[in-house]
Amino acid sequence: MTTFTKSISLAFLCWISGISAIGQTGIWMKYEKTFESTKTYENPLYQVARFQVRFQSPTGKVKTINGFWDGDKTWRVRFAPDEVGTWNFTSFCSDTLNTGLHAVKGTFECVASQSQHAIYTKGSIIHPKGTYHLTHADGTPFFYAACTAWNGALKSTEKEWETYLQDRVKNHYNVIQFTTTQWRGSEKNSEGNVAFEGSGRIKLNPAFFQHLDKKIDEINSHGLVAAPVLLWALPVSMGRELSPGYYLPEPEAILLANYMVARYGGNQVIWILGGDGKYIGEYEQRWKTIGRAVFGGEHPGVTSLHSQGGSWIGKEYAHEEWLDILGYQTGHSSTDNTINWITKGPVANEWSKLPPKVLINMEPCYEDILPSVTSKEVRNASYWSVFSTPVAGITYGANGIWPWIRPGEKIQNHRQPAMLRPWEESIKLPGSVQIGQLAHFIRQYPWWQMKPAPELVVSQPAPAGRYISVSRSDDRQTIMAYVPTQTTVQLFNPQNISYQAQWYDPVTNQSSAANLTNKPGIIEAVSPKNGDHVLVLKKK
Repeated sequence: MTTFTKSISLAFLCWISGISAIGQTGIWMKYEKTFESTKTYENPLYQVARFQVRFQSPTGKVKTINGFWDGDKTWRVRFAPDEVGTWNFTSFCSDTLNTGLHAVKGTFECVASQSQHAIYTKGSIIHPKGTYHLTHADGTPFFYAACTAWNGALKSTEKEWETYLQDRVKNHYNVIQFTTTQWRGSEKNSEGNVAFEGSGRIKLNPAFFQHLDKKIDEINSHGLVAAPVLLWALPVSMGRELSPGYYLPEPEAILLANYMVARYGGNQVIWILGGDGKYIGEYEQRWKTIGRAVFGGEHPGVTSLHSQGGSWIGKEYAHEEWLDILGYQTGHSSTDNTINWITKGPVANEWSKLPPKVLINMEPCYEDILPSVTSKEVRNASYWSVFSTPVAGITYGANGIWPWIRPGEKIQNHRQPAMLRPWEESIKLPGSVQIGQLAHFIRQYPWWQMKPAPELVVSQPAPAGRYISVSRSDDRQTIMAYVPTQTTVQLFNPQNISYQAQWYDPVTNQSSAANLTNKPGIIEAVSPKNGDHVLVLKKK
């Protein structure tokens, strides 16, 4: 065993010790119970209509958790207990004659977690009703800062995954977005396995998911939240025949998604039901049917949809109670049309007219996807997105990270770019670091109270690329203005509130004092140099 492997094993064992030390499970950590079936099923997905376990907490609360088949006669149930003390459980199986799965009773002890990670000290991620942001279970606000590694969990070696996760933690990310089945970007995992076979009737491959189990556990062991795409859904372009969300019949899509929710519901997760999909028009009813079937009842984790570029589902999904995050994608260009879509388009204009949900750009332009898309374009798109809706989060992507490129490799089923850096080089790109810094910067302020305030700008510059995005807290204690180029910023201040001011440089991650000129009803400040900055005003 190498020194590196020993270090990984030791770190992972320390995490495992917090999960189940001497038969005990740490609060908010994954509890797993294994059941041995007395029967062998040819295709359990269809032959066992229901396998659930009813858990009763120390205070009497009841959680009904779906179990799942894990190969041969092995079945399991997983969930994250949210109370310290003795839990008891009873299993229920639609095949009542299967004594290994039906009417099995037991208890387990939940204890205080030894982990210092927020996902275990503050609890799972939730979406409080009536709000525009996520929190931990204890109410602590959670700013979503994700890195996109669609192929990471499928292709990476143990050493690569550890290197990547350590780097993302160091750079202030807290969510990892990835795919959970074969899809157009990776037809098989690194072991040559696929998640399932078939279409009209599918057959699961437990070995594929056992490999994925380890990668998801590692995400959580680093204190990060896993954001798995359950059903990649792109309905166009080469490789669409590999998108299960596109080609599977609704019943099979529902079975597959339910299986993965059961399997990974014990982890700390934010579900992405569909990836890169079209969820409106001719596909609207399909996705509402799938979403309601998978998440319409009791389920762990919050839910989202990752839409195809330039698609906005706000109006159509405003009253879908199962959907917490209205994810959108602004595409991979920096044209005026793209900028206007972010700053003045349907998301910016319609969020306030809809019931409160979390709004996150889950795919701004990928760094390096085109020669014209550098860290500057990534920063612009990200800051404009964060400030164009109630502040909630942002996602980073690089054209070498998401496909998990190694030297000499190409992207499957995609047009090949002029340049393609390996993933290990891409995580060091300036934008990769700077979007992590964006998250760290925002978290220093009461960001969950902040909403767009474009009406404060006295005069917007005409060019789209110079658009000034402004966000302020409801109590006007905090105002932020993102300025993409050097300019004089004028903001309305009708109450003539006195503010302290500073400039934040998103390139250097440094702040400096800002000189304000106060005029009747107006605040004026000149950005310190060429380049983008954030003006931060705090009430004195």
